[in-house]
Amino acid sequence: MDKIDISKVVSEKLITLDLKADTKETAIEELTELLVKDGAVNNKKAFINDVILRESEGVTGLGQGVAIPHGKSKAVNSTSIAVGLSKHSIKWESLDEKPVNLIILFAVKDEDANTLHLKLLQHIAILLADDEFIKNIKKVTSKKEVIKLLSGK
Repeated sequence: MDKIDISKVVSEKLITLDLKADTKETAIEELTELLVKDGAVNNKKAFINDVILRESEGVTGLGQGVAIPHGKSKAVNSTSIAVGLSKHSIKWESLDEKPVNLIILFAVKDEDANTLHLKLLQHIAILLADDEFIKNIKKVTSKKEVIKLLSGK
């Protein structure tokens, strides 16, 4: 399988190291705002609705304070990832029933739904299976470090 080039789907503009949100909905909204500003999403409301709909289908909190909400949506111009780190806990349905402070929001263009999306999810899932990665990403002090970690470097 092709190695995925994370720099094509996430940039420093799509990362916040200080999420202000204190609920799942406001976190999704705050990260969507970054995607809209970046031009990856063309309709904030439609995209958020698609993400919330997907949330209702299954738990996206993986445990260890990490959540990976995703929206497959016609409102997405280019498949992208927005990353939010929070200094406080955000209540989220998760496998370990604990709140989260790292949110990786996938914005997936309809056409990419079966290929790029799966490769991205797989790539991120492999990273998130590594406790060391989770420990490191929660300690980052710069957006560059986030991209470096997500690239698996």
